[in-house]
Amino acid sequence: MVTTPAEFYDRHRELLDRAIDAAAARDYWSAYPESPSRSVYGEQAAPAGKQAFQALLGREFPIEVPGARTTVSSELSPYGIELDVRYPQGDPAALIAAARAATPQWRALEPQERAGVAAEILQRLNARIYELAHAVQHTCGQAFVMAFQAGGAHAQDRGLEAVAVALAETTRIPATASGSKPQRGGDPLRLEKTSTAVGRGVALVIGCNTFPTWNSYPGLFASLVTGNPVIVKPHPGAVLPLAITVQIARDVLTEAGLDPNLVTLAVEQRGEGIAATLATHPEVRIIDFTGSSEFGSWLEANARQAVVYTEKAGLNTVIVDSTDDYKGLLRNLAFSLSLYSGQMCTTPQNIFLPGTGIATDLGPKSPAEFGADLGAALDKLLGDPQRAAGTLGEIVNDGVRARIAEAGDLPGVLRSALPMVIRAAPSDEKTFTREWFGPISFLITTTSTAHSLELFRDTVRQHGALTALVHSTSPEVLADAREAALDAGVHLSENLTGGVFVNQTAAFSDLHGTGANPAATASLSDAAFVTGRFFTLQSRRHTS
Repeated sequence: MVTTPAEFYDRHRELLDRAIDAAAARDYWSAYPESPSRSVYGEQAAPAGKQAFQALLGREFPIEVPGARTTVSSELSPYGIELDVRYPQGDPAALIAAARAATPQWRALEPQERAGVAAEILQRLNARIYELAHAVQHTCGQAFVMAFQAGGAHAQDRGLEAVAVALAETTRIPATASGSKPQRGGDPLRLEKTSTAVGRGVALVIGCNTFPTWNSYPGLFASLVTGNPVIVKPHPGAVLPLAITVQIARDVLTEAGLDPNLVTLAVEQRGEGIAATLATHPEVRIIDFTGSSEFGSWLEANARQAVVYTEKAGLNTVIVDSTDDYKGLLRNLAFSLSLYSGQMCTTPQNIFLPGTGIATDLGPKSPAEFGADLGAALDKLLGDPQRAAGTLGEIVNDGVRARIAEAGDLPGVLRSALPMVIRAAPSDEKTFTREWFGPISFLITTTSTAHSLELFRDTVRQHGALTALVHSTSPEVLADAREAALDAGVHLSENLTGGVFVNQTAAFSDLHGTGANPAATASLSDAAFVTGRFFTLQSRRHTS
């Protein structure tokens, strides 16, 4: 039985209207519950999801891939379980040809119909949220609750946000319009016009090892709704979450009577370089990438035929000047450094404070006292093994382990346990301006808060950042920090001491990335994130 795209739109119209309103208002709103509670998702959802995940292990993943002649098994669970999921590997040329062949049918739909199909995909992803959470946990090393939230509900919210922004932008110009131009001494010239949002071309989504769904869904759904076919290329270490996603998308497309090759899966053995091959193909016109600065910069320089949206890591910065809640500051910062063992693109790396110390509600604190107190706050947070496991998760890959080992040999180590804290000075710029993705942070003493802000501005402008945080009781310092953040092109948080953390952003409410510094070329999800994915083409004709 076929459910038409128009019927999918009617089914989800209220949700899509609400999402468009939420994206415009930027107030807190979530469409998909983040709690893995039985009272929310039902008594059988959790065991059924775990069973569905386990049923995928040790066998070929059930999905069709154009041009597939062999299978690939590349995932190693940080938790040590045997995954051995084998995925069909498609030929890059066949994937691109299949995507192009599927395009005309998709382009012929109204934006609302494409959004309806996308919303149905998201609903079915949410129905399999426990299965997805286990897939994220066991490929990325996240604790289960974090995998459920970030890999499940929050990723789905980000996807819906992209759908909403894409739908709003592709319908901003009326589909039909008529008008007349007065003529002296004659009848007006009357024209009828039709405007069509046309996708740019084949889109490529390159997933990351740490947050495969959260970082991939915005580009995937923004490209789909703006009229483009999408090839999803997962990181070799985190294929399963995106394979499930592509499987669901293809099922929905098939049910809608559409070519399922609008969304295809491109896998590779580690080191094969399929991402580079696809990214530089002349028919690939859109690229979404999350991952290393090195490959992201390579894409920006070499994929010249495409519009390239990259999210890379950078020098996320904290400026500490003063506080009226010293214990709250330490608790909040300790959690931000610890969450997922610092393996978030938003985790703070550089913490600046003046060498003369900071004023607090518990009296003045020197840099040495601050470092010791931060270490104590980390010890308290992670002192319970069960809580530590739920906060830290597992180290995702050997690259992070190598950086941890290297950081342990640096001078000035204040805390050798994870997350590590290392003392540094402005003269150590070559060290702290390098990206240390993982549970590694630097406590850098400056001559003054003004000096801290200067270093913050200069290092972020040069190297990039996704987040920044300032602690101060001075209105003047806060104003200066806002100006520095505007100059640096980074989002700023102020005086976070409660349950909001600098390394967490919420869809519909918080923007993620800016495009204004080297860490990212776009912001999730504003209009600029979607408008480069389509053109509005117009036809016109005389009418009586």
